[in-house]
Amino acid sequence: MKLHLFSRKTHYWASILVAAPVVVILASGILLQLKKQVAWIQPPERRGESKEPGVSFNRILAACRRLPQARIESWSDVDRIDVRPSRGMLKVLAKSGWEVQLDSRSAEVLQVAYRRSDLIEAIHDGSWFHQQARYWVFLPAGCTLLLMWLTGLYLFWVPIGARRRRRRATAERLTRPPPA
Repeated sequence: MKLHLFSRKTHYWASILVAAPVVVILASGILLQLKKQVAWIQPPERRGESKEPGVSFNRILAACRRLPQARIESWSDVDRIDVRPSRGMLKVLAKSGWEVQLDSRSAEVLQVAYRRSDLIEAIHDGSWFHQQARYWVFLPAGCTLLLMWLTGLYLFWVPIGARRRRRRATAERLTRPPPA
């Protein structure tokens, strides 16, 4: 089978196979690109008073316990803590999806908001659907998309190369002396 026919068939059938995962990857990827600009996706970062952290873990947990929407009662309810010294704040990310921003010196609550970016990331990499979906569906879809990109470039180049060859052959015919 010729390479251009193989490329065309590969491109055609691969596009059908990866259509659904690629739409999920693209749509969630667009949302993730906008996460710092859209507060609905990820809450904007507030600034604290001091650039030097000085709050204890006990005060962090106590401050978070006072916020019923965060649903933090113990450290097992906390997913992670993100310290931003340059902003004078820290983020407590709850397993419930809520983000609590605290002043890094006084543990004063700067903001409490629901954070959707982690959920969107899980959808983007496929782990939201099932832990193995990222390896058995989304990774092959990404590899297939790369293959489609390569075959698409080849299919784009084939007609350009054919036109160049035709022009060159025509130019050679016109510049050749007539047979004697």
